[in-house]
Amino acid sequence: MNVDEAVGRALASEGVRTVFGVVGSGNFHVTNALVAGGARYVAARHEGGAATMADAYARMSGEVGVVTVHQGPGLTNMITGLAEAAKSRTPLLVLAGEVTSPLSNFWVDQAALAQAVGALSVRITSAETAVAEAVAAYRLALRERRAVLLNLPLDVQGHEAGDLAAQVIPLGAPEGTPLVPADLGSFERLAEVLAAAERPVFVAGRGARRARRELELLGDRVGALLATSAVARGLFKGNPWDLDVSGGFATPLAAELIRDADLIVGWGCALNMWTMRHGALIAPSATVVQVDFDAAALGAHRSVSFGVVGEVAGCATAVTEMIPAQRGGYRSDELAARIAAGRRWQDVAYDDESGGGRIDPRTLTIRLDELLPPERIVSVDSGNFMGYPAMFLDVPDEHGFCFTQSFQSIGLGLATAIGAALARPDRLPVAALGDGGALMGIAELETVVRLGLPMVVVVYDDEGYGAEVHHFHGAPHDTVTFPPVDLASIGRGFGCAAVTVRAPADLDAVREWLDGPRDLPLLIHAKVTRERGSWWLEEAFRGH
Repeated sequence: MNVDEAVGRALASEGVRTVFGVVGSGNFHVTNALVAGGARYVAARHEGGAATMADAYARMSGEVGVVTVHQGPGLTNMITGLAEAAKSRTPLLVLAGEVTSPLSNFWVDQAALAQAVGALSVRITSAETAVAEAVAAYRLALRERRAVLLNLPLDVQGHEAGDLAAQVIPLGAPEGTPLVPADLGSFERLAEVLAAAERPVFVAGRGARRARRELELLGDRVGALLATSAVARGLFKGNPWDLDVSGGFATPLAAELIRDADLIVGWGCALNMWTMRHGALIAPSATVVQVDFDAAALGAHRSVSFGVVGEVAGCATAVTEMIPAQRGGYRSDELAARIAAGRRWQDVAYDDESGGGRIDPRTLTIRLDELLPPERIVSVDSGNFMGYPAMFLDVPDEHGFCFTQSFQSIGLGLATAIGAALARPDRLPVAALGDGGALMGIAELETVVRLGLPMVVVVYDDEGYGAEVHHFHGAPHDTVTFPPVDLASIGRGFGCAAVTVRAPADLDAVREWLDGPRDLPLLIHAKVTRERGSWWLEEAFRGH
């Protein structure tokens, strides 16, 4: 068989089950070979959407996300999605056709493009080595949790492939094997500070999403309170010591308790300005420790007392065994009662500002939380609105929240929801978008309908780029505000059921949809109040 077919079939045999993309001449045969090898192909309407779908699918499934695109513009169209995946350390493999002559209209330095946004770039160099190089790229994405571009030169794709069996070696050590040998000395040091701490708090990030049990056991041993970064939201759901999210989305109680900690341990968590509110959640006298499998991540965003290199679950287990006696730590019956009463944003009183044909986004989201089934998967776009679904829509666990926000681009939310929905078809997919991001990614609404996804798409419409409107006080806003758009009619045009919501009573239509066959996606066009910015916005913009 030719190289393009051999590469596709080899990747399918490695375990690729789902592939996202937009097909052109340069990736036509490799995509068909993946399908012939057993992979499902999901056609997006734009390469940027395809990349984000693959990113979200990888986050929610634990598999490598795979996206296939045409050479040149196919790759440039997906660069924002590739940048998001690279910054998030998502295991992602991009298959891109490549021309090698600068005289071609399709020519662009594809390797340089990938490297510019933090992805790794490799290339098929010959027919004899093609399969081995493709499999190596896949395993690189898998083992190092990296976004990898695999360039497929057109002048090599059509050649007859070499001996396939001779090119591929067994996969070897399974995923999750620590990349760096454990440092026993740093484990012992972490055990010492945990044993001495009176008010320890664990903040778990993306790198800890598979280590709930191990972190809970260690937390029980030392009396730690448990929190997560935004991307790991839901990890400790149901635990009585769960504070939910640390950072800009933290409840007042969570912020108070984290700020009073004498020890903060970040587990697979960057402890960046968002998670630590620019350091405001760290007491001046607190000890800060960071645990990560990547040594380069330690102290990258803020100074730490010391770092521990290792895989989170293994580190937590080793440290637990080094602390023989259970300690009360931060935990008490009184504090348990406070957490039970104030863990959720729904427990925090507010003045409902609904009226004048617009609904308070807090009221909207709380009502949706009550209406929608608990087994849901929530995907959130970026913008002024984003705190409302991130804080007021509960999720069942760490597989119930997908947050493609490392690059802070708007317009990724709908594609994120598609990828997440395909990874977890057992849950109701919910896409939370602003009007700006919804219109930027609206082409993928056709994909939602075509795939038959029973998705709820909530558009928080303030008729502008709300973050800029509320950040630049006193300046003219003509460049960031827009006339009204009938998003419900647009949704119906794509084939969705749709409702416009201006008051809580309008949400009765959501219950009717939930009680029905759910054979069409539901678009909720919410005309939200817009007199003020989100309360977390001012804090967030301190980093700009």
